[in-house]
Amino acid sequence: MRPVVSFYLSYLLCLCLGLACLACVCYWNSHWRGGFAWDGSGLQFNWHPVLMVGGLVVLYGYGAVLYRVPLTWGQNKLPWKLLHAGMMLLSLVLAVLGLVAVFDFHNAKSIPNVYSLHSWIGICTTALFAMQWAVGMAGFLLPCSPVSLRKLLKPVHVWMGASILSLSVISCISGINEKLFFVLKESSSGTQPYAALPPEALFGNSLGVLLVVFVLVVLKILSNVDWQRPDSRPEDMAYRPLIQEDN
Repeated sequence: MRPVVSFYLSYLLCLCLGLACLACVCYWNSHWRGGFAWDGSGLQFNWHPVLMVGGLVVLYGYGAVLYRVPLTWGQNKLPWKLLHAGMMLLSLVLAVLGLVAVFDFHNAKSIPNVYSLHSWIGICTTALFAMQWAVGMAGFLLPCSPVSLRKLLKPVHVWMGASILSLSVISCISGINEKLFFVLKESSSGTQPYAALPPEALFGNSLGVLLVVFVLVVLKILSNVDWQRPDSRPEDMAYRPLIQEDN
């Protein structure tokens, strides 16, 4: 009973941290950056951090820990597989929309694309995520996929999932830092530079720390053997075609 209680406490913390991350990134862009639009202006750019944090970090993290919820154990695994795949697909769609938002903004303002380390990491992370989803879909959801392939893919899929989440938070915190450097410059209008740590810089840095804590909690949940779904333990690995799944 104790592992279940400790899991749900960690899971509740994960849910709260994810919602806090999403609320903070929305507040930052509405309060300090002027809100949202989809017109090629800076207001369209504001969708970029919201969609990337919401999709590539928060929703991705929620989908990653889905199989660890004890309420899903001992039940037909197929609905949870479909829910996991659906959450990850929605996460990917949000990430792609986030990229579209920033590319449209750059093109409208004649700003070069994909020139910073942040953009390189973000593009690579999204591409890896797309490949991970496609391979997972083919390997674990198609009835025709052989048992040997599933057994081979399982550890790679789990490792890649954690790696993509880690790359996602690296991309997000580097993007937050880059944005603060760009917008917080001393000017005649009285804007304080980033080095002076004005309220927006303090809030942005805090958001970055919050994202790191969220991802660390997700990785802790994923790495705890006591919280793994029983039929996915190494000593009880049963790979069967999807149409024969019954637990």
